[in-house]
Order: sequence, then structure tokens, then C-alpha cells
Amino acid sequence: MHTDAPHPQTPDDSPLIAERRAKLAALRATAPAFPNDFKPTHQAASLQAQHGGDEPEALEAAGIRVRVAGRMMLKRVMGKASFATLQDGTGRIQIHVSNDVTGEEEHAAFKHDDLGDWIGCEGLLFKTRTGELTIKAEQVRLLVKSLRPLPDKFHGLEDVETRYRQRYVDLIVTPESRERFALRSKAIAALRNEMLAAGFMEVETPMLHPIPGGAAAKPFVTHHNALDQQMYLRIAPELYLKRLLVGGFERVFEINRNFRNEGLSPRHNPEFTMMEFYAAWWTYRDQMDFTEALIRNTAQITCGTTVLTHQGRALDLGAPFARLTLTQAIQKHAPDYTDAQLADDGFLRGELRRLEADHAPHKLKGMGLGALQLALFEEVAEHLLWEPTFIIDYPVEVSPLARAADADANTTERFELFITGREIANGFSELNDPEDQAARFHAQVQAKEAGDDEAMYFDADYVRALEYGMPPAGGCGIGIDRLVMLLTDAPSIRDVILFPALRFEG
Repeated sequence: MHTDAPHPQTPDDSPLIAERRAKLAALRATAPAFPNDFKPTHQAASLQAQHGGDEPEALEAAGIRVRVAGRMMLKRVMGKASFATLQDGTGRIQIHVSNDVTGEEEHAAFKHDDLGDWIGCEGLLFKTRTGELTIKAEQVRLLVKSLRPLPDKFHGLEDVETRYRQRYVDLIVTPESRERFALRSKAIAALRNEMLAAGFMEVETPMLHPIPGGAAAKPFVTHHNALDQQMYLRIAPELYLKRLLVGGFERVFEINRNFRNEGLSPRHNPEFTMMEFYAAWWTYRDQMDFTEALIRNTAQITCGTTVLTHQGRALDLGAPFARLTLTQAIQKHAPDYTDAQLADDGFLRGELRRLEADHAPHKLKGMGLGALQLALFEEVAEHLLWEPTFIIDYPVEVSPLARAADADANTTERFELFITGREIANGFSELNDPEDQAARFHAQVQAKEAGDDEAMYFDADYVRALEYGMPPAGGCGIGIDRLVMLLTDAPSIRDVILFPALRFEG
């Protein structure tokens, strides 16, 4: 018996690739090398679901004829008969090729096909002695010649760099990757359906912005030749979505890409997917209630449960989400800090220097009390927020687009949702006072001039839109990639992005 096995990654000039190119050249001389006249009528998963439990005698008596096409992942040649496993977009199914049924000539040609080739097969379903659902091939055809051998682990690609850089190979050989991205699609569909059911309208807003806005982030810069002006890949859709509230659309949402010129990490990719949504007449507390239910329902629909395991640790999305202020969160996870210390600018600056917080000295000097409290929270508490927790009532200083609280002009009606130590969502009651917004923009411009690359620009058109009147509203953004990381137990954001950003090979 001869068993084909996958090969390690091979260089372009390897004998294995040369051998496959020679087979392709011979094929070109006798027939169309890449035919497109084969139409499969069945798929592996549906055949397994419908007939995997059939009794062998009943299955053979039924005479069920099928046509499938898939990539050959395994082949066992045994003289006058061969078995092979084909993988299509839904799963795998075995085929049986023999001199007796398929014909000696066609079987001989099949023996020369390689793992990775796309094969078309037509025949009758039957069960082998071991009970495996199989197609007894009457016709078998090579549809696409694979010139490169599959990696050496057909059950999964172990080299992480190759998995990210050659995702197409990863998807071929790693069932978990295919399942993860299928689940990602299911999660986004669940989010979309939940939004539509709640009366939100899906919209699309520009990717190219004349002024970047809607978040504190460094943008990618490009140039539009026809307009002869600098443009920016959007860092957030927020200001355009709120323009739609001004225009009279009271509930809108968008699922799309944002771009931020930042570093790479297990939770950061410069191109990422967000869902932002805005509802007139909602406050940030309405948004928290809705966001909690939305994430819980999405987990239930996608995973069939709200009790998950993430990186070996239990995570319960079904329990009520906690709500804490910045200082409450700090004192919960670092109880030695007193109220007086957390209200003391000088103490906080000294403590952040002691902790070697990642803030440039000039930025630390320019921070007010609110920004200092946020910086300390990020150092001592954020990474410890495993169970879902809303951090609420952020300082105005670090929330330039959020409405200030009526009871405290230094605090905003804002929240961030943290799960497994990562920010998942950010929302607030929207600032709809055009004069207050203009003043906040001016403060951001001053911060930018002082060296803060992530501070916002002054968007005069957005202020003009607010001057027409925007209804009271609540808005929220959810990081889709990070949410999918939770739902799929993925350790890195790169595991849930089909083609993550990598340094160019050339």
C-alpha cells in the first residue's frame, strides 16, 4: 500500500514543484489544463448529515448518485483500488477509485494526481467496512493542478508566521481556522440582525476623510491627485454618523473598517473592524443596557451559550455586567490608594513615574487630574477586568465628544466596556452643544500643537452640522475583532483577521 503524505513548505525551485510543473505541462499537451465545465451537485457536509447515519444495505439499495468537487487532502493507493479524501467548502468526504468501476485507464491517471489537486468525482454513495460514507467513483477528473505541495501537517499549520502570511494555506489545512472565520461571519450576521430588529438603519460613510476625527488616534495620510489635497484614512466613522442624526435618521449603525497608524500587538492591528451605532433620545445608560444585551445575545446565537472559556479561564457573559468609576476600579484592584491620593495631581504624577508608565514627560506634565486618573487606571486595574465591566463617568479632559454630566461639569456621561482585560466597547451620551464642542476641539488643537499626535483636529463642518441641531443621543462603538477573539478563544487579533498587517516580504 502506498500512502501520500503532505510535504513541508518547499522553495520555488524544489524538485517537488518541478515534478508538478512537468505533470501540468503534460496535461496541457492533451487536454484543457484548467477545465470549468464540471458542476458539483452535492457538498460534503450535507451528504454526511443526510446519509452518514444510513445503514449500508439501505444506502446501497437506494442508489444515490452524487457529484462532488474538492481538494484532495489524503490518498491511499492499493493496487487495483484507491481511496482519497476530498475537502470542499463545507467539509470532507471519501471517494473510492477502482479498476473495476472507474476503469483502469482513469484509475491510472488518478494515481498520478497529487495532494492539493482539485478533483471532481461522480458516483454512488456506499459505506465501507469501517462504516465511513464514501463515493464509489464512476468518473473522476483532475480539475485544477496544485503546483505547490501542502505543508507537512495536513491537520493544521503550526508555523504562526506562515499562518498569517499565507492564510490561504492555513485555511486549507487547519480546520480550526476555517471554523473560526465561519464563526466570525456568524457573529457579524447576528450583530447586524440584532441591530435591524431594534430599528436601526445600516449606512455607509466615507473611508477617505478631509479631516480625521471621531477618536484619539494617529491617522494614515494620503494625497488625492484630482483634488490636490491631503486626505486621511478614517480613524472612526463617528462624526459622519452623527451628521446623519442631524439629518433626521434617528437610529443608524455601520459595520466597517477603521485605520489607525499604530503599532502591532496581540490586540492591535492598524486595519480593524468596528460597529458604531447611534440612537436619538438615548443616554449612555440606555447604551450600556443595550450593549450588554447585544453582546450577550450575540454570544448565545454564535456559540450556543453565554458561558465561555477564554485562554483556559472561565468567562460568563450571562451574568450582569459590573459598573465602576475609574477611581472605584483602581481601589478595587489596588486597594492601598486612598481617596485623597487619587484626588492629588502631584501624587498621581509621582506614582505614574514610579510605575514607569508609558507617557512622555511633557505629556505627563500637561495632564489634568482626570487624565492622570485614567493613566493610573490603565496601569493598575485595566488588565485585571476579566469579567465584563463598564467603567463609567470619564473625565471631560479625555472625552472630547461626550456630553458633560449635569451634576458635575468635569465628568462626562461616558463608559468603556472591558472584558478579559481588553476594551471591547466605548460609548457615551453625545455632546450636541455646538459651542461646547467647538471649545473642546480648540483644546484638542492646543494639545496637538503641544506634541500630542493623537489629539483631534478642529472639524468646522461638524460644528456647523451641530448648529443645525442634533437631538439628544447615545452612541457606542464595539470592536468586532476583539469581540470575535472572545467568542472563538483566540489569543491574538491576528487569529481573527483573515489577512493581518505584516511586514512586506519583498
